Amino acid sequence: MDFKLKVWRQKNAKDKGHFETYSVTGISPDTSFLEMMDILNDQLIREGNDPVALNKGCKSSGPIAFDHDCREGICGMCSLYINGRAHGPGHEATTCQLYMRLFKDGETITVEPWRSAGFPVIKDLVVNRGAFDQILQAGGFISVNAGSAPDANSIPIPKKNSDLSMDASACVGCGACVATCKNGSAMLFVSARVSSLALLPQGKVEAARRAKAMVAKMDELGFGACTNTQACQMECPKAVSVSNIARLNREYLCAKFQD
Repeated sequence: MDFKLKVWRQKNAKDKGHFETYSVTGISPDTSFLEMMDILNDQLIREGNDPVALNKGCKSSGPIAFDHDCREGICGMCSLYINGRAHGPGHEATTCQLYMRLFKDGETITVEPWRSAGFPVIKDLVVNRGAFDQILQAGGFISVNAGSAPDANSIPIPKKNSDLSMDASACVGCGACVATCKNGSAMLFVSARVSSLALLPQGKVEAARRAKAMVAKMDELGFGACTNTQACQMECPKAVSVSNIARLNREYLCAKFQD
C-alpha cells in the first residue's frame, strides 16, 4: 500500500509550525500506524544522510517526533490527530492499535498533534500533557492504609459500584477527550479519576476535597467547560462514559455545600 502523509512539523513550542507532505510506499496492510511512522522516519534519516538524495533536491527536515511507549493501548502516549479524528478511524482504539488496512491504498493522511490550549506543542507531533499530571497531583492520595492485599470480601462493595469504578479507572489519560471537545474540556478525564475513587469506600475520606481540588486545578490550567456534546465519549479509546461527568458534578456540588 502507498500513502501520502501530510504531517505537522514544528521545531519547538515557539515555532509557528507547518504541514509537510511525505510519501511512503510498499506498506503492508498489517502494519500498525506507528510502525508506518517508524518506516517514514527511517526513510527521512536515510535521505538526510544520503548526498545523492540531497543533490537531487530531496527535502528533509529530520525524523518526525511523536510520542509512544507501550504500543499496547495501555499508556495513552500515542496521541495523534489523524484525518480529523483523535487516534484516527479506529473504534475504541489508541493510535498504536490502528492498522493501515483501515485506510485506502493511495490515500492522503493528515497527521496532527492534539490541538488544545492545555496541551501546548513541544515539537512536531509531541504535546506537553503535564497538565493531566498536575490535576492528578491536586487530587492527592487516599489516607486509608491499604497495606497488603485484603482478604476477599473483607470490604463489602456492591458489584454495581465496583464495576462502575473499574470502568472509570480504564481511562489511560491520553487526552483524546480534550482534543475532541470543541471547548477543550478535560471533564471526562477528571470525572473518570474522581469516579474511580468516589464509588469505593477507600476514596470516601477525601472525596469532597478531591473533587474541589481537581476541578479548581483543571480550571486554572485553562481547560474549557463541558457542554455535554458527548464527543469525548465517542472518541475515547476506552469508552469511558459521560455518566462520570454527571457524578463529578454531584460530588463537586455536595462538596461545596459542605463548606
